[in-house]
Amino acid sequence: MGDAFTTRLLDIRTGTSETVYDLTADIAAFLRDAASGRDGLLNVFTPHATAGLAVIETGSGSDQDLLSALRDLLPADDRWRHRHGSPGHGRDHVLPAFVPPHATLPVVGGRLELGTWQSVVLVDTNRDNPNRQVRVSFLG
Repeated sequence: MGDAFTTRLLDIRTGTSETVYDLTADIAAFLRDAASGRDGLLNVFTPHATAGLAVIETGSGSDQDLLSALRDLLPADDRWRHRHGSPGHGRDHVLPAFVPPHATLPVVGGRLELGTWQSVVLVDTNRDNPNRQVRVSFLG
């Protein structure tokens, strides 16, 4: 594929609490190198069974609203059959069914084509794994 395909692995530290981690600046830096002003597609993927990716507004409370909604939808209690890790960890393994581990987004003129208030975020409810990876790949 030559220059048409470029990929990079990002190491992200999410810590030991539920997190919505904004990846938008990291993605923009990657695209400056990888896209070189070209149009194409960006694929973002996290290779974890307990994390997902979303496109949402951040900084206005939406990130905390998302975590609250996930707590309501997927309570950290003893209902889960998957029981290793901290209490309620089974819910973290259900998270990717609701917040998928991938997103494919348009790149125009070498820049991610997001709406005014949109950001690309890593959603991590797993307090047992503070270190995450996200693979960003550009095809164009």
